[in-house]
Amino acid sequence: MTHRMTEERRAQLLHLSAQLQISFGNLALLDEALTHPSYTNEAKESISHNERLEFLGDAVLELASSTYLYARFPACSEGELTKMRASLVQSETLARLARRLDLGGYLRLGRGELLAGGADRQNNLENVFEAVIGAIFLDAGWAAAQAYVTRQLSDEATHLQ
Repeated sequence: MTHRMTEERRAQLLHLSAQLQISFGNLALLDEALTHPSYTNEAKESISHNERLEFLGDAVLELASSTYLYARFPACSEGELTKMRASLVQSETLARLARRLDLGGYLRLGRGELLAGGADRQNNLENVFEAVIGAIFLDAGWAAAQAYVTRQLSDEATHLQ
């Protein structure tokens, strides 16, 4: 399912990818990560939405955050690391990180979702944050995705322990 990207959208995505410090080889993956299912339901053409990328990004986030915590806190037990990871990747934290990156401003939403404030809804922001991680993983691989997650979570991790 592909669609034509407007020059304006392409410019927006290039701006965002620079902000994310990720150079996408396939900008369509970032566009898909920023496309809510409500948008695809209203589209006149067949467009992919971000749910599959969110699924993948969630798994990458769990592994990357686990790896980060394991290395950063070598004296912590498995139980302590599990609690830290749960705190670090909770919905509120991911939504806050998405807000910091202004992902909601790039999120394509259906009209009803947009009017209902969907660009700042915690669940949508958490999902788009994970979808972007999935897009980075598919486009640039594990090392780039892990580095991105580490950059995003490092400030949050200072509040742990």
